[in-house]
Amino acid sequence: MVGALAALLLGGGVTAVSAAAAGCRVDYTVPSQWPGGFTADVKVTNLGDPLRGWRLAWTFPSGQRVTHAWNATTTASGSRVVAADAGYNAAVPRGATVSFGFNGTWTGSNAAPAAFTLNGVACTGQVGGSPSPTASPSPTATASPTATVSPTATASPTATASPTPTPTTSPRPTTSPQPADAMATVAAMQPGWNLGNTLDAIPDETAWGNPLTTRELLHHVRSEGYNSIRIPVTWNGHLGPAPDHTIDPAWLARVEQIVDWSLDEGFYVMLNLHHDSWEWADSYPTDKAAVLERYQALWDQLATRFRDHSSRLVFESINEPQFTDTADEQGDVLVQELNTDFVERVRGSGGGNATRLLVLPTLHTSSEQPRLDALAATIDELDDPNLAATVHFYGWWPFSVNIAGGTRYSSDVEQDLVSSFDRVTSTFVERDIPVIIGEWALLAWDHTRPGIIQRGEFLKYLEAVGYHARTRGLTTMVWDAGQFLDRNALAWRDAGVHAMMRASWTERSGTASSDQVYLPGSGAVTARSLTLNLNGTTFQGLRHDGADLVRGSDYTVDGDRLTLTASALSRLAGDRRYGVNATVEARFSQGVPWRISIITADTPTLGAATGSTASFVIPTQFRGDTLATMEARYDDGSNAGPASWTSYKEFWSTFRPDADAGTILLTQDFFAEVRDGRVTLTFHFWSGAQVTYEITRSGTSVVGSPG
Repeated sequence: MVGALAALLLGGGVTAVSAAAAGCRVDYTVPSQWPGGFTADVKVTNLGDPLRGWRLAWTFPSGQRVTHAWNATTTASGSRVVAADAGYNAAVPRGATVSFGFNGTWTGSNAAPAAFTLNGVACTGQVGGSPSPTASPSPTATASPTATVSPTATASPTATASPTPTPTTSPRPTTSPQPADAMATVAAMQPGWNLGNTLDAIPDETAWGNPLTTRELLHHVRSEGYNSIRIPVTWNGHLGPAPDHTIDPAWLARVEQIVDWSLDEGFYVMLNLHHDSWEWADSYPTDKAAVLERYQALWDQLATRFRDHSSRLVFESINEPQFTDTADEQGDVLVQELNTDFVERVRGSGGGNATRLLVLPTLHTSSEQPRLDALAATIDELDDPNLAATVHFYGWWPFSVNIAGGTRYSSDVEQDLVSSFDRVTSTFVERDIPVIIGEWALLAWDHTRPGIIQRGEFLKYLEAVGYHARTRGLTTMVWDAGQFLDRNALAWRDAGVHAMMRASWTERSGTASSDQVYLPGSGAVTARSLTLNLNGTTFQGLRHDGADLVRGSDYTVDGDRLTLTASALSRLAGDRRYGVNATVEARFSQGVPWRISIITADTPTLGAATGSTASFVIPTQFRGDTLATMEARYDDGSNAGPASWTSYKEFWSTFRPDADAGTILLTQDFFAEVRDGRVTLTFHFWSGAQVTYEITRSGTSVVGSPG
């Protein structure tokens, strides 16, 4: 739990709370519950005068506890909980409703609270409730450093960043550092977002395609429900010569500006050394003195610069530590040395750094058990209560990049996810060491490379990551280098992807075996079935264009088998032009609807072509279908092309479909590992169609024809 009620009295950085409301109503629901845990949604309607800040208080009747909240900060004393506004939602006009939610734990029973007070006034659903004396906080309470919310959180979000801010050296005033609860702090950071390919870009902030970071961007991300932001920073290229390695003042000021904006927006902030891990720190085994000198100089400067910042700023020692020509066992030892030096150096700098949360990675930020064990041993030796462990998670590799036939969210993908999260939970969380999944996504999900990951399979992955992290108490920080949020438009590139991700923070969503139903371009239409993945929900029905479809005549449900009837599909497909003809929504008792595309397609046709190994283009009529993967084999049956251990080639790096252009490109990388002679390609499409195509290489020349 985060926040301290005393901070409301000390005036040290919270939104001012207006006079007691004259009336209020609270709607408290539990949309999701599992053994030992639950999710609660709370809606507070102000029936009285407009509020400029709010505190909702209640007492759990069954000893429940809040583990982390969103859209509010919470504090507890025994079974009594107070939820305060998050700054950006402090204003509540008369008749308006403000919502927040939280995850909690329970034992025995999970009865709902019987009464609530809003700013000391009993919420009876009527105007004129009387103040409750128990709602006032004790003036002798001690402020927690994790509670402060800067009063500038309501500043205009439209201010733009200056690429060369004036350097400042004066520290930001904060409350005096107090011992923190690392588990509660990390829980309060859920969910998190990475400002990827920005301050970590080489050589500067916009070098990798993202615009300058603005206060407006940070405000938008915060308003979308994110509670923490990871700010990866590559310091190399912004350092002076040895031995001081002085950070360029303008660069440091720019980093501090973005950190300060983020803190002012109410974020927890994680700051690190990022690509320095492979730009210079990886030579640590052979150049120990020089690497350690630079590493220490960096953290000495950063610790000094930020030691009086809010305790909501946390430090991460280094991103994805790795070392050249070093076995993993030796790498574990080297990571321990750097992590230990980092902790001792930051702690010795004083101020807020004496108790600041510090985040330590495993070698490669891997979740393999030996790497976890090595970090656990380091944390045991340091004996510091304000440490957290971090790993990264990008899923089962064949699925994450679409190679070796890894096109679907399969049992292999699920098992990899569960095993990884179980390992970090048993190694750390069950020993009261919090875990931050500092980066997660799928490696190949990118708006600039469409088609690699099928959207419905990705949605299933997002839903599962959220569920398995939430039920284990893991904090997740999605890696976003621009593939999720369009930073110029401040809009999600795929609203449905974001909706699934956001829902997964608090509840499960139902899915299905596919989000596509394919019909032929001509001939009879027959019924089609999908398997429902209920995920603890109940199926509610199908809807199209805002109208409910009729159970029995439009669809049937037999257990987890959903069948759309031939008559309904014929009506939805209309004239059956190639492509998506209609979209229906499967609705469940909670979570986001599952959208099912009704698609008309016929078997794609590929044309003859000539070209070279530098670029070979196959004319393709996709005819409404979509390419899933490609196999390549020589005449003797052996696998052709890169990754010769599998016949299924990696999407995009070896082949690239372009439906708009009507082509499939075989890349230079593919031919780099193809010998002269004939190769049979098998193209697998999402409708289930398979089309063979033969190419013959002779030196740099290539000819091809349908198989």
